[in-house]
Amino acid sequence: MRQSNYDKFPCVAADGTAWRGWEEIAERLRDAVGGRPLTVAVECYPGVFEDELRAALRGRLGEAAWLEAGAAWLSPVEVDRLVAPYLGGDDPLFGYWCPLTLSRFFDADKLRQLRAALTVGGLRVVFGAGASVAAPAADILVFADLPRWEGQLRQRRGEVPNLGVNNSGGKASLQYKRAFFVDWRVADRVKRATLPRWDFVLDTAKPHRPVMISGADYRAGLARCVTRPFRLAPFFDPGPWGGQWMKEVCDLDRAAPNYAWCFDCVPEENSLLLKFGATVFETPAQNLVFAQPRELLGEAVYGRFGPEFPIRFDFLDTVSGGNLSFQVHPLINYAQEQFGIRYTQDESYYMLDAEPGTVVYLGCKNGIKPDEMLADLAAAQRGEKSFDDEKFAARFPAKQHDHFLIPAGTLHCSGAGGMVLEISATPYIFTFKLWDWNRLGLDGQPRPVNLARGAANIQWERDEAYARARLINQIIPVAAGDGWREERTGLHDAEFIETRRHWFTKATRHHTGGGVNVLNLVAGAAAVVSSPTGAFAPFTVHYAETFVVPAAVGEYIITPAADGELATMKAFVRTKA
Repeated sequence: MRQSNYDKFPCVAADGTAWRGWEEIAERLRDAVGGRPLTVAVECYPGVFEDELRAALRGRLGEAAWLEAGAAWLSPVEVDRLVAPYLGGDDPLFGYWCPLTLSRFFDADKLRQLRAALTVGGLRVVFGAGASVAAPAADILVFADLPRWEGQLRQRRGEVPNLGVNNSGGKASLQYKRAFFVDWRVADRVKRATLPRWDFVLDTAKPHRPVMISGADYRAGLARCVTRPFRLAPFFDPGPWGGQWMKEVCDLDRAAPNYAWCFDCVPEENSLLLKFGATVFETPAQNLVFAQPRELLGEAVYGRFGPEFPIRFDFLDTVSGGNLSFQVHPLINYAQEQFGIRYTQDESYYMLDAEPGTVVYLGCKNGIKPDEMLADLAAAQRGEKSFDDEKFAARFPAKQHDHFLIPAGTLHCSGAGGMVLEISATPYIFTFKLWDWNRLGLDGQPRPVNLARGAANIQWERDEAYARARLINQIIPVAAGDGWREERTGLHDAEFIETRRHWFTKATRHHTGGGVNVLNLVAGAAAVVSSPTGAFAPFTVHYAETFVVPAAVGEYIITPAADGELATMKAFVRTKA
Protein backbone atom coordinates (compact mmCIF):
# COMPACT_ATOMS: atom_id res chain seq x y z
CA MET A 1 0.00 0.00 0.00
CA ARG A 2 1.29 3.47 -0.83
CA GLN A 3 0.39 7.09 -0.18
CA SER A 4 -0.52 9.34 -3.07
CA ASN A 5 -1.73 12.85 -3.75
CA TYR A 6 -5.06 11.51 -5.02
CA ASP A 7 -7.30 14.51 -5.74
CA LYS A 8 -10.87 13.90 -4.56
CA PHE A 9 -12.14 17.24 -5.89
CA PRO A 10 -10.67 17.80 -9.37
CA CYS A 11 -11.98 20.93 -11.09
CA VAL A 12 -12.07 22.33 -14.61
CA ALA A 13 -11.62 26.10 -14.76
CA ALA A 14 -14.44 27.94 -16.52
CA ASP A 15 -15.23 31.56 -17.37
CA GLY A 16 -18.30 33.40 -16.18
CA THR A 17 -20.21 34.46 -13.10
CA ALA A 18 -21.66 32.23 -10.40
CA TRP A 19 -24.36 33.29 -7.96
CA ARG A 20 -24.35 31.66 -4.53
CA GLY A 21 -27.20 31.42 -2.06
CA TRP A 22 -30.86 32.05 -2.57
CA GLU A 23 -30.64 35.83 -2.15
CA GLU A 24 -28.11 36.27 -4.96
CA ILE A 25 -29.90 33.74 -7.15
CA ALA A 26 -33.31 35.36 -6.71
CA GLU A 27 -31.87 38.81 -7.35
CA ARG A 28 -30.35 37.61 -10.64
CA LEU A 29 -33.65 36.02 -11.68
CA ARG A 30 -35.56 39.20 -10.81
CA ASP A 31 -33.13 41.15 -12.99
CA ALA A 32 -33.72 38.69 -15.84
CA VAL A 33 -37.49 39.12 -15.50
CA GLY A 34 -37.14 42.90 -15.33
CA GLY A 35 -40.72 43.39 -14.19
CA ARG A 36 -42.08 42.09 -17.47
CA PRO A 37 -45.11 39.75 -17.81
CA LEU A 38 -43.11 36.62 -18.54
CA THR A 39 -43.36 32.87 -18.01
CA VAL A 40 -40.52 31.32 -16.03
CA ALA A 41 -40.19 27.52 -16.00
CA VAL A 42 -38.15 25.94 -13.20
CA GLU A 43 -37.52 22.34 -14.29
CA CYS A 44 -36.35 19.96 -11.53
CA TYR A 45 -34.39 16.74 -11.98
CA PRO A 46 -35.50 13.73 -9.88
CA GLY A 47 -34.13 13.95 -6.35
CA VAL A 48 -33.98 17.75 -6.18
CA PHE A 49 -35.37 19.10 -2.91
CA GLU A 50 -38.31 20.85 -4.53
CA ASP A 51 -39.69 22.09 -1.21
CA GLU A 52 -36.46 24.00 -0.54
CA LEU A 53 -36.46 25.58 -4.00
CA ARG A 54 -40.12 26.49 -3.81
CA ALA A 55 -39.81 28.12 -0.38
CA ALA A 56 -36.65 29.98 -1.38
CA LEU A 57 -37.86 31.33 -4.72
CA ARG A 58 -41.55 31.91 -4.15
CA GLY A 59 -40.99 34.58 -1.55
CA ARG A 60 -38.13 36.24 -3.40
CA LEU A 61 -39.34 36.58 -6.99
CA GLY A 62 -42.04 39.11 -6.19
CA GLU A 63 -45.67 39.03 -7.25
CA ALA A 64 -46.24 36.03 -9.49
CA ALA A 65 -48.81 33.43 -10.41
CA TRP A 66 -47.21 30.24 -9.09
CA LEU A 67 -48.21 27.12 -11.00
CA GLU A 68 -47.14 23.63 -9.96
CA ALA A 69 -46.29 21.33 -12.86
CA GLY A 70 -47.11 18.37 -10.61
CA ALA A 71 -50.72 19.54 -10.33
CA ALA A 72 -51.18 18.52 -13.97
CA TRP A 73 -49.70 15.05 -13.56
CA LEU A 74 -51.54 11.78 -13.53
CA SER A 75 -52.45 10.58 -10.06
CA PRO A 76 -49.85 8.46 -8.23
CA VAL A 77 -51.98 5.39 -8.86
CA GLU A 78 -52.08 6.16 -12.58
CA VAL A 79 -48.32 6.79 -12.64
CA ASP A 80 -47.73 3.44 -10.97
CA ARG A 81 -49.89 1.79 -13.60
CA LEU A 82 -48.03 3.62 -16.40
CA VAL A 83 -44.55 2.54 -15.31
CA ALA A 84 -45.41 -0.94 -14.01
CA PRO A 85 -44.31 -2.71 -17.25
CA TYR A 86 -40.77 -1.40 -16.73
CA LEU A 87 -40.32 -2.36 -13.07
CA GLY A 88 -39.93 -6.12 -13.39
CA GLY A 89 -42.79 -7.11 -11.11
CA ASP A 90 -41.47 -8.59 -7.87
CA ASP A 91 -37.86 -8.68 -9.05
CA PRO A 92 -35.95 -6.76 -6.35
CA LEU A 93 -33.23 -5.52 -8.73
CA PHE A 94 -34.11 -5.58 -12.40
CA GLY A 95 -36.62 -3.95 -14.68
CA TYR A 96 -36.75 -2.84 -18.31
CA TRP A 97 -35.26 0.31 -19.86
CA CYS A 98 -38.22 2.73 -19.98
CA PRO A 99 -38.86 4.36 -23.38
CA LEU A 100 -41.50 6.86 -22.17
CA THR A 101 -41.30 10.64 -22.45
CA LEU A 102 -42.29 12.86 -19.55
CA SER A 103 -45.33 14.13 -21.44
CA ARG A 104 -46.92 10.71 -20.85
CA PHE A 105 -46.99 11.45 -17.11
CA PHE A 106 -49.40 14.38 -17.58
CA ASP A 107 -53.19 14.29 -17.49
CA ALA A 108 -54.39 15.90 -20.72
CA ASP A 109 -57.28 17.86 -19.15
CA LYS A 110 -55.20 19.10 -16.23
CA LEU A 111 -52.41 20.13 -18.59
CA ARG A 112 -54.85 22.17 -20.73
CA GLN A 113 -56.06 23.96 -17.60
CA LEU A 114 -52.51 24.74 -16.49
CA ARG A 115 -51.57 26.08 -19.91
CA ALA A 116 -54.70 28.22 -19.98
CA ALA A 117 -53.54 29.83 -16.73
CA LEU A 118 -50.35 30.87 -18.49
CA THR A 119 -52.31 33.30 -20.68
CA VAL A 120 -53.10 35.67 -17.78
CA GLY A 121 -50.98 38.80 -17.36
CA GLY A 122 -48.11 39.33 -14.98
CA LEU A 123 -45.23 37.08 -14.00
CA ARG A 124 -46.02 33.37 -14.16
CA VAL A 125 -43.75 30.70 -12.64
CA VAL A 126 -44.23 27.04 -13.57
CA PHE A 127 -42.32 24.92 -11.08
CA GLY A 128 -41.25 21.32 -10.55
CA ALA A 129 -40.48 18.18 -12.54
CA GLY A 130 -42.11 18.60 -15.92
CA ALA A 131 -42.21 22.41 -15.86
CA SER A 132 -40.54 22.60 -19.26
CA VAL A 133 -43.12 20.17 -20.65
CA ALA A 134 -46.01 22.13 -19.19
CA ALA A 135 -44.58 25.43 -20.47
CA PRO A 136 -42.54 24.57 -23.58
CA ALA A 137 -42.48 28.20 -24.74
CA ALA A 138 -41.39 29.67 -21.40
CA ASP A 139 -39.53 32.97 -21.72
CA ILE A 140 -36.94 31.93 -19.12
CA LEU A 141 -35.96 28.30 -18.44
CA VAL A 142 -34.16 27.44 -15.21
CA PHE A 143 -32.91 23.87 -14.83
CA ALA A 144 -32.40 22.67 -11.25
CA ASP A 145 -30.01 19.74 -11.55
CA LEU A 146 -28.62 17.05 -9.28
CA PRO A 147 -25.95 14.36 -9.65
CA ARG A 148 -27.38 10.88 -9.40
CA TRP A 149 -25.05 9.85 -6.61
CA GLU A 150 -26.47 12.58 -4.36
CA GLY A 151 -29.96 11.50 -5.41
CA GLN A 152 -29.19 7.94 -4.31
CA LEU A 153 -27.96 9.15 -0.92
CA ARG A 154 -31.20 11.07 -0.49
CA GLN A 155 -33.15 7.94 -1.32
CA ARG A 156 -31.20 6.00 1.31
CA ARG A 157 -32.06 8.67 3.88
CA GLY A 158 -35.74 8.55 2.93
CA GLU A 159 -35.77 12.18 1.80
CA VAL A 160 -37.09 12.09 -1.78
CA PRO A 161 -39.76 10.19 -3.75
CA ASN A 162 -39.66 8.77 -7.24
CA LEU A 163 -41.26 10.67 -10.09
CA GLY A 164 -44.98 11.20 -9.66
CA VAL A 165 -45.50 9.13 -6.51
CA ASN A 166 -45.28 9.64 -2.76
CA ASN A 167 -42.88 6.89 -1.73
CA SER A 168 -40.29 8.81 0.30
CA GLY A 169 -38.98 6.57 3.05
CA GLY A 170 -39.70 3.41 1.08
CA LYS A 171 -37.13 0.69 0.57
CA ALA A 172 -34.10 2.46 -0.91
CA SER A 173 -33.17 -0.42 -3.22
CA LEU A 174 -36.61 -0.35 -4.83
CA GLN A 175 -36.47 3.42 -5.17
CA TYR A 176 -33.09 3.05 -6.86
CA LYS A 177 -34.43 0.39 -9.23
CA ARG A 178 -37.32 2.62 -10.20
CA ALA A 179 -35.02 5.61 -10.66
CA PHE A 180 -32.59 3.60 -12.76
CA PHE A 181 -35.11 2.03 -15.12
CA VAL A 182 -37.73 4.80 -15.25
CA ASP A 183 -37.05 8.18 -13.66
CA TRP A 184 -33.57 8.85 -15.01
CA ARG A 185 -34.42 7.59 -18.49
CA VAL A 186 -37.47 9.85 -18.67
CA ALA A 187 -35.77 12.87 -17.10
CA ASP A 188 -32.69 12.54 -19.32
CA ARG A 189 -34.87 12.85 -22.40
CA VAL A 190 -36.09 16.18 -21.03
CA LYS A 191 -32.51 17.19 -20.23
CA ARG A 192 -31.18 16.38 -23.71
CA ALA A 193 -34.04 18.22 -25.39
CA THR A 194 -33.82 21.38 -23.28
CA LEU A 195 -30.09 21.76 -22.47
CA PRO A 196 -29.37 23.95 -25.53
CA ARG A 197 -31.92 26.52 -24.31
CA TRP A 198 -31.30 26.59 -20.56
CA ASP A 199 -31.13 30.24 -19.48
CA PHE A 200 -29.89 29.38 -16.00
CA VAL A 201 -28.61 26.20 -14.34
CA LEU A 202 -28.92 25.48 -10.62
CA ASP A 203 -26.49 23.26 -8.73
CA THR A 204 -28.59 21.79 -5.90
CA ALA A 205 -26.15 19.09 -4.76
CA LYS A 206 -25.63 20.69 -1.33
CA PRO A 207 -28.83 21.52 0.58
CA HIS A 208 -29.20 25.23 1.39
CA ARG A 209 -26.00 26.01 -0.55
CA PRO A 210 -27.24 26.50 -4.11
CA VAL A 211 -25.11 27.85 -6.94
CA MET A 212 -26.44 29.21 -10.22
CA ILE A 213 -24.74 30.08 -13.50
CA SER A 214 -26.09 31.20 -16.84
CA GLY A 215 -26.88 28.60 -19.44
CA ALA A 216 -24.46 30.27 -21.85
CA ASP A 217 -21.57 30.08 -19.35
CA TYR A 218 -22.51 26.50 -18.55
CA ARG A 219 -22.44 25.35 -22.17
CA ALA A 220 -19.17 27.22 -22.73
CA GLY A 221 -17.69 25.44 -19.69
CA LEU A 222 -18.69 22.07 -21.07
CA ALA A 223 -17.24 22.99 -24.45
CA ARG A 224 -13.94 23.80 -22.75
CA CYS A 225 -13.83 20.36 -21.13
CA VAL A 226 -13.56 18.56 -24.46
CA THR A 227 -10.47 20.55 -25.49
CA ARG A 228 -8.28 19.10 -22.73
CA PRO A 229 -7.81 16.11 -20.41
CA PHE A 230 -9.97 16.20 -17.29
CA ARG A 231 -11.06 14.12 -14.32
CA LEU A 232 -14.46 13.45 -12.83
CA ALA A 233 -15.18 13.88 -9.11
CA PRO A 234 -14.90 10.40 -7.54
CA PHE A 235 -17.22 9.05 -4.89
CA PHE A 236 -16.71 6.21 -2.45
CA ASP A 237 -19.10 3.75 -0.86
CA PRO A 238 -18.80 0.99 1.76
CA GLY A 239 -19.84 -2.61 1.16
CA PRO A 240 -20.06 -5.94 2.99
CA TRP A 241 -16.76 -7.04 1.44
CA GLY A 242 -15.02 -3.65 1.48
CA GLY A 243 -11.35 -3.08 2.26
CA GLN A 244 -8.87 -0.59 3.67
CA TRP A 245 -6.56 0.30 0.74
CA MET A 246 -8.47 3.36 -0.46
CA LYS A 247 -8.56 4.88 3.01
CA GLU A 248 -4.82 5.35 2.85
CA VAL A 249 -4.17 5.97 -0.83
CA CYS A 250 -7.19 8.21 -1.40
CA ASP A 251 -7.07 9.81 2.08
CA LEU A 252 -10.55 8.82 3.21
CA ASP A 253 -12.20 8.77 6.62
CA ARG A 254 -10.13 6.37 8.70
CA ALA A 255 -13.04 5.84 11.11
CA ALA A 256 -15.27 4.36 8.37
CA PRO A 257 -15.61 0.56 8.59
CA ASN A 258 -14.46 0.11 4.98
CA TYR A 259 -14.69 1.38 1.44
CA ALA A 260 -15.71 -1.14 -1.18
CA TRP A 261 -16.22 0.95 -4.32
CA CYS A 262 -14.83 4.07 -5.87
CA PHE A 263 -16.54 5.34 -9.00
CA ASP A 264 -14.00 7.63 -10.62
CA CYS A 265 -15.04 7.47 -14.25
CA VAL A 266 -18.70 6.57 -14.62
CA PRO A 267 -20.22 9.73 -16.15
CA GLU A 268 -23.81 8.61 -15.60
CA GLU A 269 -23.07 8.52 -11.86
CA ASN A 270 -20.14 10.91 -11.28
CA SER A 271 -20.07 14.69 -11.01
CA LEU A 272 -18.02 17.13 -13.03
CA LEU A 273 -16.73 20.14 -11.08
CA LEU A 274 -16.56 23.43 -12.98
CA LYS A 275 -14.78 26.27 -11.20
CA PHE A 276 -15.99 29.83 -11.78
CA GLY A 277 -13.47 32.02 -9.97
CA ALA A 278 -13.49 30.76 -6.38
CA THR A 279 -16.86 29.04 -6.73
CA VAL A 280 -17.18 25.34 -7.56
CA PHE A 281 -20.24 24.36 -9.59
CA GLU A 282 -21.12 20.65 -9.38
CA THR A 283 -22.93 19.14 -12.33
CA PRO A 284 -23.72 15.61 -13.55
CA ALA A 285 -20.90 14.47 -15.81
CA GLN A 286 -23.47 12.90 -18.12
CA ASN A 287 -24.46 16.42 -19.17
CA LEU A 288 -21.09 16.72 -20.90
CA VAL A 289 -21.89 13.58 -22.90
CA PHE A 290 -25.24 15.10 -23.88
CA ALA A 291 -23.82 18.52 -24.77
CA GLN A 292 -20.59 17.54 -26.55
CA PRO A 293 -20.96 13.92 -27.70
CA ARG A 294 -18.97 14.08 -30.93
CA GLU A 295 -16.08 16.09 -29.50
CA LEU A 296 -15.92 13.91 -26.38
CA LEU A 297 -16.54 10.45 -27.82
CA GLY A 298 -15.46 10.83 -31.44
CA GLU A 299 -17.59 10.27 -34.51
CA ALA A 300 -17.19 6.50 -34.66
CA VAL A 301 -17.96 5.93 -30.97
CA TYR A 302 -20.86 8.38 -31.04
CA GLY A 303 -22.20 6.72 -34.17
CA ARG A 304 -22.12 3.35 -32.41
CA PHE A 305 -23.39 4.27 -28.92
CA GLY A 306 -25.11 7.62 -29.28
CA PRO A 307 -24.79 10.07 -26.36
CA GLU A 308 -23.56 7.42 -23.92
CA PHE A 309 -20.10 7.05 -22.41
CA PRO A 310 -19.35 3.36 -22.98
CA ILE A 311 -16.17 2.95 -20.85
CA ARG A 312 -16.21 2.60 -17.09
CA PHE A 313 -13.28 2.76 -14.63
CA ASP A 314 -13.89 2.04 -10.97
CA PHE A 315 -12.12 0.57 -7.94
CA LEU A 316 -13.00 -2.56 -5.98
CA ASP A 317 -11.17 -2.71 -2.66
CA THR A 318 -10.90 -6.04 -0.80
CA VAL A 319 -7.55 -5.38 0.92
CA SER A 320 -8.08 -6.59 4.51
CA GLY A 321 -11.67 -7.19 3.39
CA GLY A 322 -13.61 -10.11 1.94
CA ASN A 323 -14.40 -11.79 -1.36
CA LEU A 324 -16.73 -10.10 -3.80
CA SER A 325 -19.84 -12.09 -4.61
CA PHE A 326 -19.34 -15.03 -7.01
CA GLN A 327 -21.17 -13.72 -10.06
CA VAL A 328 -21.75 -13.57 -13.79
CA HIS A 329 -22.85 -10.83 -16.22
CA PRO A 330 -25.55 -11.29 -18.88
CA LEU A 331 -24.86 -12.13 -22.49
CA ILE A 332 -25.78 -9.45 -24.98
CA ASN A 333 -28.92 -11.16 -26.32
CA TYR A 334 -30.19 -11.78 -22.79
CA ALA A 335 -29.49 -8.18 -21.78
CA GLN A 336 -31.32 -6.80 -24.79
CA GLU A 337 -34.35 -9.06 -24.44
CA GLN A 338 -34.71 -8.94 -20.67
CA PHE A 339 -33.69 -5.37 -19.84
CA GLY A 340 -33.84 -3.39 -23.09
CA ILE A 341 -30.20 -2.32 -22.96
CA ARG A 342 -28.04 -2.26 -26.07
CA TYR A 343 -24.81 -3.73 -24.70
CA THR A 344 -23.71 -5.65 -21.68
CA GLN A 345 -21.09 -5.55 -18.94
CA ASP A 346 -17.98 -7.05 -20.41
CA GLU A 347 -15.18 -6.17 -18.00
CA SER A 348 -11.72 -6.87 -16.66
CA TYR A 349 -9.82 -6.75 -13.36
CA TYR A 350 -6.50 -4.90 -13.41
CA MET A 351 -4.68 -5.47 -10.11
CA LEU A 352 -3.47 -2.13 -8.78
CA ASP A 353 -2.26 -3.95 -5.70
CA ALA A 354 -2.54 -7.35 -4.05
CA GLU A 355 -1.67 -8.83 -0.68
CA PRO A 356 0.26 -12.13 -0.60
CA GLY A 357 -2.08 -15.04 -1.27
CA THR A 358 -4.70 -13.00 -3.14
CA VAL A 359 -6.67 -14.92 -5.76
CA VAL A 360 -9.14 -14.13 -8.49
CA TYR A 361 -11.94 -16.62 -9.21
CA LEU A 362 -12.33 -16.95 -12.98
CA GLY A 363 -14.34 -19.63 -14.75
CA CYS A 364 -15.30 -23.05 -13.49
CA LYS A 365 -13.06 -26.03 -12.73
CA ASN A 366 -12.20 -28.30 -15.63
CA GLY A 367 -14.58 -31.20 -16.13
CA ILE A 368 -17.30 -30.20 -13.67
CA LYS A 369 -20.91 -31.04 -14.36
CA PRO A 370 -22.97 -27.86 -14.67
CA ASP A 371 -26.06 -29.45 -13.12
CA GLU A 372 -24.07 -30.45 -10.05
CA MET A 373 -22.69 -26.95 -9.59
CA LEU A 374 -26.11 -25.36 -10.02
CA ALA A 375 -27.59 -27.80 -7.53
CA ASP A 376 -24.84 -26.93 -5.05
CA LEU A 377 -25.53 -23.21 -5.52
CA ALA A 378 -29.27 -23.79 -5.06
CA ALA A 379 -28.66 -25.67 -1.81
CA ALA A 380 -26.46 -22.81 -0.63
CA GLN A 381 -29.17 -20.32 -1.54
CA ARG A 382 -31.66 -22.28 0.56
CA GLY A 383 -29.25 -22.13 3.49
CA GLU A 384 -28.64 -25.88 3.58
CA LYS A 385 -24.87 -25.63 3.10
CA SER A 386 -22.07 -23.39 1.87
CA PHE A 387 -21.25 -23.40 -1.81
CA ASP A 388 -18.30 -25.71 -2.49
CA ASP A 389 -16.18 -23.16 -4.34
CA GLU A 390 -13.04 -25.31 -4.08
CA LYS A 391 -14.78 -28.05 -6.06
CA PHE A 392 -16.45 -25.93 -8.71
CA ALA A 393 -14.75 -22.52 -9.10
CA ALA A 394 -11.40 -22.01 -10.79
CA ARG A 395 -9.11 -19.60 -9.02
CA PHE A 396 -5.75 -18.09 -9.88
CA PRO A 397 -3.04 -16.29 -7.92
CA ALA A 398 -3.22 -12.52 -8.37
CA LYS A 399 -0.35 -10.08 -8.01
CA GLN A 400 0.14 -6.39 -8.74
CA HIS A 401 -0.29 -5.48 -12.45
CA ASP A 402 -1.94 -8.77 -13.41
CA HIS A 403 -4.85 -8.31 -15.80
CA PHE A 404 -7.85 -10.69 -15.77
CA LEU A 405 -10.30 -10.50 -18.69
CA ILE A 406 -13.98 -11.17 -17.95
CA PRO A 407 -16.24 -11.25 -21.02
CA ALA A 408 -19.95 -11.51 -20.23
CA GLY A 409 -21.01 -15.01 -19.28
CA THR A 410 -17.77 -15.78 -17.42
CA LEU A 411 -17.94 -16.83 -13.77
CA HIS A 412 -15.80 -14.51 -11.67
CA CYS A 413 -15.04 -12.97 -8.30
CA SER A 414 -12.19 -10.93 -6.86
CA GLY A 415 -10.90 -12.59 -3.73
CA ALA A 416 -9.96 -10.87 -0.48
CA GLY A 417 -6.72 -8.91 -0.45
CA GLY A 418 -6.95 -7.30 -3.88
CA MET A 419 -7.20 -3.73 -5.10
CA VAL A 420 -8.91 -3.92 -8.48
CA LEU A 421 -9.09 -1.30 -11.15
CA GLU A 422 -12.20 -2.52 -12.95
CA ILE A 423 -12.23 -1.60 -16.63
CA SER A 424 -15.54 -2.37 -18.23
CA ALA A 425 -18.41 -1.43 -20.46
CA THR A 426 -21.02 0.72 -18.75
CA PRO A 427 -24.50 -0.78 -18.32
CA TYR A 428 -24.09 -0.15 -14.56
CA ILE A 429 -26.09 -2.67 -12.48
CA PHE A 430 -26.38 -5.90 -14.44
CA THR A 431 -24.63 -8.39 -12.17
CA PHE A 432 -26.13 -11.76 -11.27
CA LYS A 433 -24.90 -12.87 -7.86
CA LEU A 434 -24.68 -16.63 -7.52
CA TRP A 435 -23.12 -16.92 -4.06
CA ASP A 436 -22.36 -14.33 -1.40
CA TRP A 437 -20.26 -16.27 1.11
CA ASN A 438 -22.91 -16.61 3.85
CA ARG A 439 -22.90 -12.92 4.71
CA LEU A 440 -25.44 -10.14 5.02
CA GLY A 441 -25.53 -6.76 3.33
CA LEU A 442 -24.89 -3.55 5.23
CA ASP A 443 -28.61 -3.37 5.96
CA GLY A 444 -28.44 -6.67 7.84
CA GLN A 445 -30.39 -8.50 5.14
CA PRO A 446 -29.20 -11.14 2.64
CA ARG A 447 -28.24 -9.61 -0.68
CA PRO A 448 -30.34 -10.84 -3.61
CA VAL A 449 -29.02 -13.92 -5.40
CA ASN A 450 -30.01 -14.39 -9.06
CA LEU A 451 -29.35 -18.06 -9.66
CA ALA A 452 -31.92 -18.56 -12.43
CA ARG A 453 -30.73 -15.51 -14.36
CA GLY A 454 -27.12 -16.46 -13.80
CA ALA A 455 -27.64 -20.04 -14.95
CA ALA A 456 -29.12 -18.77 -18.21
CA ASN A 457 -25.89 -16.90 -18.98
CA ILE A 458 -22.98 -18.99 -17.70
CA GLN A 459 -20.62 -20.02 -20.50
CA TRP A 460 -19.51 -23.40 -19.20
CA GLU A 461 -16.74 -23.84 -21.75
CA ARG A 462 -14.89 -20.98 -20.02
CA ASP A 463 -13.25 -23.28 -17.53
CA GLU A 464 -9.86 -23.24 -15.82
CA ALA A 465 -7.96 -24.19 -18.97
CA TYR A 466 -9.78 -21.59 -21.06
CA ALA A 467 -9.14 -18.87 -18.49
CA ARG A 468 -5.45 -19.66 -18.21
CA ALA A 469 -5.02 -19.68 -21.99
CA ARG A 470 -7.21 -16.73 -22.98
CA LEU A 471 -8.23 -14.57 -20.02
CA ILE A 472 -5.13 -13.95 -17.90
CA ASN A 473 -2.27 -11.58 -18.77
CA GLN A 474 -2.77 -11.65 -22.51
CA ILE A 475 0.26 -9.40 -22.95
CA ILE A 476 1.37 -8.62 -26.50
CA PRO A 477 4.19 -6.10 -27.12
CA VAL A 478 3.03 -3.35 -29.48
CA ALA A 479 5.84 -0.84 -29.81
CA ALA A 480 8.84 0.59 -27.98
CA GLY A 481 11.10 3.62 -28.09
CA ASP A 482 13.53 5.64 -26.06
CA GLY A 483 12.33 5.32 -22.48
CA TRP A 484 8.97 3.70 -23.18
CA ARG A 485 7.25 0.52 -24.28
CA GLU A 486 3.62 -0.23 -25.12
CA GLU A 487 1.78 -3.51 -24.48
CA ARG A 488 -1.64 -4.75 -25.46
CA THR A 489 -3.26 -6.35 -22.43
CA GLY A 490 -6.72 -7.15 -23.81
CA LEU A 491 -9.54 -7.21 -23.81
CA HIS A 492 -11.14 -10.42 -24.99
CA ASP A 493 -12.19 -10.79 -28.63
CA ALA A 494 -15.85 -10.65 -27.55
CA GLU A 495 -15.38 -7.23 -25.95
CA PHE A 496 -15.40 -3.85 -27.66
CA ILE A 497 -12.85 -2.20 -25.35
CA GLU A 498 -9.14 -2.30 -26.11
CA THR A 499 -6.59 -1.78 -23.30
CA ARG A 500 -2.97 -0.70 -23.64
CA ARG A 501 -0.33 -0.39 -20.94
CA HIS A 502 2.57 2.02 -21.35
CA TRP A 503 5.68 1.70 -19.19
CA PHE A 504 7.83 4.82 -19.39
CA THR A 505 10.71 6.76 -17.88
CA LYS A 506 10.63 9.51 -20.50
CA ALA A 507 7.99 11.51 -22.35
CA THR A 508 5.61 9.27 -24.28
CA ARG A 509 3.39 10.34 -27.18
CA HIS A 510 -0.23 9.22 -27.40
CA HIS A 511 -3.07 9.91 -29.80
CA THR A 512 -6.79 9.55 -29.23
CA GLY A 513 -7.18 8.04 -32.69
CA GLY A 514 -10.47 9.85 -33.09
CA GLY A 515 -12.05 8.17 -30.05
CA VAL A 516 -12.24 8.95 -26.35
CA ASN A 517 -9.34 7.62 -24.22
CA VAL A 518 -9.66 6.77 -20.52
CA LEU A 519 -6.43 6.29 -18.55
CA ASN A 520 -5.24 5.54 -15.03
CA LEU A 521 -1.74 6.10 -13.65
CA VAL A 522 -1.18 2.58 -12.31
CA ALA A 523 2.49 3.02 -11.35
CA GLY A 524 4.46 6.08 -10.30
CA ALA A 525 3.69 9.07 -8.10
CA ALA A 526 2.76 11.63 -10.75
CA ALA A 527 2.84 12.46 -14.45
CA VAL A 528 2.08 15.49 -16.59
CA VAL A 529 -0.21 15.35 -19.62
CA SER A 530 0.54 18.06 -22.17
CA SER A 531 -0.19 19.09 -25.73
CA PRO A 532 2.64 19.08 -28.32
CA THR A 533 1.12 22.25 -29.77
CA GLY A 534 0.23 23.95 -26.48
CA ALA A 535 -3.47 23.48 -27.16
CA PHE A 536 -4.20 23.00 -23.46
CA ALA A 537 -2.38 23.77 -20.22
CA PRO A 538 -0.28 20.94 -18.75
CA PHE A 539 -2.42 18.64 -16.63
CA THR A 540 -0.97 16.74 -13.64
CA VAL A 541 -2.25 13.30 -12.65
CA HIS A 542 -1.29 11.34 -9.55
CA TYR A 543 -1.04 7.66 -8.74
CA ALA A 544 -4.36 5.80 -9.11
CA GLU A 545 -6.18 8.77 -10.65
CA THR A 546 -8.37 8.11 -13.68
CA PHE A 547 -8.53 10.78 -16.36
CA VAL A 548 -10.35 11.28 -19.65
CA VAL A 549 -8.80 12.52 -22.89
CA PRO A 550 -11.59 13.62 -25.26
CA ALA A 551 -11.44 12.44 -28.84
CA ALA A 552 -11.08 16.03 -30.06
CA VAL A 553 -7.74 16.44 -28.25
CA GLY A 554 -5.88 14.25 -30.74
CA GLU A 555 -2.18 14.02 -29.87
CA TYR A 556 -0.99 14.33 -26.28
CA ILE A 557 2.18 13.62 -24.33
CA ILE A 558 2.58 11.99 -20.91
CA THR A 559 5.79 12.88 -19.10
CA PRO A 560 7.03 11.46 -15.78
CA ALA A 561 6.90 13.86 -12.84
CA ALA A 562 8.55 11.35 -10.51
CA ASP A 563 11.60 9.10 -10.47
CA GLY A 564 11.51 5.48 -11.56
CA GLU A 565 9.39 3.70 -14.14
CA LEU A 566 5.76 4.81 -14.45
CA ALA A 567 2.83 3.07 -16.12
CA THR A 568 -0.56 4.04 -17.46
CA MET A 569 -3.47 1.80 -18.42
CA LYS A 570 -5.43 3.18 -21.35
CA ALA A 571 -8.81 2.04 -22.62
CA PHE A 572 -10.60 2.97 -25.82
CA VAL A 573 -13.34 1.59 -28.03
CA ARG A 574 -12.16 -0.60 -30.88
CA THR A 575 -13.23 0.91 -34.17
CA LYS A 576 -11.34 -1.51 -36.41
CA ALA A 577 -11.19 -5.30 -36.45
